[in-house]
Amino acid sequence: MNFYKSCADILQRLSDKKGSIKSLVGSLPEKDRKRAAALVIETLKYQPLLLSVIEASGILRDEKKLLRDRNLVLVLVHDLLLSKGGIQMGDGPVKQAVLKHKTRLNAEFVKEKVKHGVSRTEDLAKSSVPNDTDESQGGNLRRWVRINTLRTTEKEVMGILSSQGFKYVEADSQEDPRSFQKDVHVPNLLSFSPTTQFQDSALLKDGKIILQDKASCFPAFVLNPPADSRFHVIDATAAPGNKTSHLSAIMKGKGRVTAFERDKKRFQTLKSMLDRAGASNVVPRNQDFLSVDPLDSEYQSVTHILLDPSCSGSGIVDRLDYLVNSENDTNTAEIEERLKKLASFQLKMIRHAMKFPSLQRLVYSTCSLHTTENEEVVVQALQSEEALEGNFKIESRAKVIPAWPRRGLRLEQMDESVPSESLVRCLPEDGTNGFFVACFVRVNGKQPSDHKRKAGELGSDSEAPNDEAGNGKNMVNSIEDGTAKPRKRKKRKKKHATGVVAT
Repeated sequence: MNFYKSCADILQRLSDKKGSIKSLVGSLPEKDRKRAAALVIETLKYQPLLLSVIEASGILRDEKKLLRDRNLVLVLVHDLLLSKGGIQMGDGPVKQAVLKHKTRLNAEFVKEKVKHGVSRTEDLAKSSVPNDTDESQGGNLRRWVRINTLRTTEKEVMGILSSQGFKYVEADSQEDPRSFQKDVHVPNLLSFSPTTQFQDSALLKDGKIILQDKASCFPAFVLNPPADSRFHVIDATAAPGNKTSHLSAIMKGKGRVTAFERDKKRFQTLKSMLDRAGASNVVPRNQDFLSVDPLDSEYQSVTHILLDPSCSGSGIVDRLDYLVNSENDTNTAEIEERLKKLASFQLKMIRHAMKFPSLQRLVYSTCSLHTTENEEVVVQALQSEEALEGNFKIESRAKVIPAWPRRGLRLEQMDESVPSESLVRCLPEDGTNGFFVACFVRVNGKQPSDHKRKAGELGSDSEAPNDEAGNGKNMVNSIEDGTAKPRKRKKRKKKHATGVVAT
């Protein structure tokens, strides 16, 4: 039952424009993903047909007490009518409610075939996808593979790929599907033909490679936390864990990364991902980042935060997007209202992150194409009390993938404090998903005023978590070029507070 409910939830989230098929299926436990992908995709292909059959059968009217979720009925009726194995779940009241209408559902199904003049069921499926479809990537997207240096080396992976018949070439070769290249912007990132499959690869199962879109690699790469045991980094919205494991790899497994994920199911996915990736310096927390007290002694030494909050997902490209009904996309007022709510939440997350007293570098990213969630949020963040009090600005282009050509959009409300060339944008024609990245940095080491802190709520510098706990010492206020030195401590009789040991 839980499996069908999960698939029904994916259908609802797709309808609400809260992700792509690939990303939503990827949030499920690994053991369910293949089966769930098949059921969701096939249900979407036959959705108009199934809805007509369900409506004509009267099942929703007659079983309204048990069958309240239309999407759940959709996936169950799909398996009843179109799956050889039928409905694969225990005999409960929900299953019995559907089976009670089996004869009527089959009769309405036959009527639909007659009405459309077809004899084969597959002729009733949506068929607007090109013949050369790859169901995992879309448009000009490449297949991006990040080498996980926590488990292996570039040399080892290149050798294994060569033994499997892949050929490394300097330039992109569209004619040879077995060729691949090294990315010119992100280290340890390889580019393959979009038709290349790695689902059954031992490299993937062993955590030696991670399937991660190039644009998704930008946030951790731009944040660039030092590989130093004294540093404490936060991934504020961590699941499914690709960016988190990338942070861990950049830090070479040193220091500490606290990874927050509030959703219980996604938290389990995060833990599984981190375990497979060998990200031993990551401390996963099943907690809402907004509920974290920045002045808690455990987080006083946090210097870097990666923030990739919920967004519209408008930049995610999937060759299966044609299956998702877009009839409501023309409701401009509804879309704008939803974007405003998302932007308000995103701004709230940024402002909360800026409250961490030792924060020096904050990367904000979305997989959205809308300026409402991107440049406009950045402008509002820089005008916030937290940014002004903490003296945050936008990092210079020279330290935000300077060679990447596509930069932020210039808006009328932008002044010199928001240089659009310092912002990063990606579009599908770049071979990636649509994406946006902005990097905030604290200037001149200015810290929030002491009068903002409650008496006794925040200890002195000497009470920061110690090295043995892996939480990092307090750093000098200005972190330049990805390096830092420990702040000189004053001698005090009081013992240091002990942080939580990374596991």
